[in-house]
Amino acid sequence: MTTSRQNLVRAAARNNAEWCAAMCRAHGVTGEFGAGAWAAAVRTPLYYPDAVTLGPGADPYALTARIDTASPGASVKDSFADLELAAAGFHVLFEAQWVHRPAGAPTPSSDLAWDVVGDSDTLRAWALAWDDGAGDADLFRPGLLADPETFVILARPAHGSDDRVVAGAVATRSEHVVGVSNLFGREGAPEVAWPVVLQALADLFPTLPVVGYEHGDDLKVALRHGFEPIGPLRVWTHGG
Repeated sequence: MTTSRQNLVRAAARNNAEWCAAMCRAHGVTGEFGAGAWAAAVRTPLYYPDAVTLGPGADPYALTARIDTASPGASVKDSFADLELAAAGFHVLFEAQWVHRPAGAPTPSSDLAWDVVGDSDTLRAWALAWDDGAGDADLFRPGLLADPETFVILARPAHGSDDRVVAGAVATRSEHVVGVSNLFGREGAPEVAWPVVLQALADLFPTLPVVGYEHGDDLKVALRHGFEPIGPLRVWTHGG
C-alpha cells in the first residue's frame, strides 16, 4: 500500500471510529480513543464494533483487553486487515474494502430532493425507511441530532405530493474527509441512493473527499459511482 493510500485509510478509519463513538454516545456508551484504536469497555449498540483500529500494527492483546468479551457478539473492526484474533476467540465476520471518492468529482444527476434531518419525528421516519421492517429502527436515537459532526441525510421525490423518505445515509465530518454509512434506497437500493447522497455531500462539504467501506454487490455499485478501493478491512466477532 502506498503512503498516500495508507494515509487515506487512516483518515477513513478515524472517521468511522468517530461515527461509532457518536452512535455509542447516543446510547449512553462512552468509548475512548487511544494511540492504536478506539474502544468501548461495555458492549456497543447493535451492528457497531466494540473497537476500531486507527493504524496498522495494533497490539491484539492490548486491544481485546479493552473490550467486553464475556458475552457473545463483541466485535473488532480491523481497519488494516492485519490482526490475528483467532487465538483470542474471534472469527472473521466479513471482509470489505475502504473506498474513496475525490473532492470535486462530478456528481450524478438525481430526481430526488435531499435534506438534513433536523428533528426527532423526521429522524424516526428516516429510521423506519432505513430499517424497512427489520425491527431495528430504534437504533437511531434523537441524541444523534445534537452531534455537530453527524448529518443524517434524507431524500424524497422532488416533485408531486409524495413525501416518503425513499433514500438516505449518514455523513460524518472529520478534519480531512467526510464518511458515509447506512446508505439505503427503498426502490433500487444503492443505485437510487448514491446519486442524491453524493449531490448532498458535494453541496454540504465541497472540499472534503468522501470515504466509507463496502463489500459484495454494494462495493460494485460504489465503484460505478466514482469510488476507488484503497485498502482491505476485516470485522472480527467473538463468541463469548
